[in-house]
Amino acid sequence: MNLCVVEANNLVKIYEGDSETSSTKALRNLSLKVNKGDFIGIMGPSGSGKTTLLNILNAIDKPTYGWVKISGHIISHMSRDQLAEFRRKHIGFVFQDFNLLDSLTLKENIMLPLIMDGRSAEEMEAKAKSIMALFNIYDLANKYPYNVSGGQQQRAAVARAIINDPDIIFADEPTGNLDSRSAKDIMNCFKKMNEERNSTILIVTHDPFTASYCNKVIFIKDGCLF
Repeated sequence: MNLCVVEANNLVKIYEGDSETSSTKALRNLSLKVNKGDFIGIMGPSGSGKTTLLNILNAIDKPTYGWVKISGHIISHMSRDQLAEFRRKHIGFVFQDFNLLDSLTLKENIMLPLIMDGRSAEEMEAKAKSIMALFNIYDLANKYPYNVSGGQQQRAAVARAIINDPDIIFADEPTGNLDSRSAKDIMNCFKKMNEERNSTILIVTHDPFTASYCNKVIFIKDGCLF
């Protein structure tokens, strides 16, 4: 039996406008299950609700109705402080624009989740070395983000997302700011994580090339799954 990592049940998200008639229903009774080891792509046209879904699944936003459960915890019922701790320990996130801190080296950026968790220096060093070697960026450990390419920055961002061994990794258009060669490198990183570490990954993308790496692709239109 497959272990369910993420379960979304009858999600509805309504954005209120200036009047009752101008409200927007971004998600419409959407349900979804993600099992351990899944590598899922979510595609859809602009305004389809895919980014809204991603933000609700990773606890950046809350649904108007329905709930999300990650590793047995209903996150849509958690307080702000509980959510912050839960996301740090159970969720990895990769942004389109890397979100690395220019004042820190690549290695320090990657170790940031462990630093915030109060891990020992020895554990942080060992984990950072292992993950940077996995993504072929160990020789860049002491360089700053502005000294390396966009593809190398994104590999560091992916390494940061998985250093805490999260239950699931979410990625929002992870190849959106990359050239085709760098995009291929990043997707190979995700593929390696999925195959070698059995990482559970959910990617939102508009790019068929990126989606082609996924084991399953889900299409969203007008807030519903197709």
